[in-house]
Amino acid sequence: MTDMLSGILTVLALLAFVGGAAYVYSAKRKPEFDEASRIPLDEDQSENTP
Repeated sequence: MTDMLSGILTVLALLAFVGGAAYVYSAKRKPEFDEASRIPLDEDQSENTP
């Protein structure tokens, strides 16, 4: 019984990984991730200067 449960959990983990990778690399998500990647560069620099 535990072998079957282990196999089921392995398949579920693999499906979650593949689903997450498909979500991240989806072409329609690219503009949102590109915008988010610019956030550290767009912040006001005066906050960090003494």
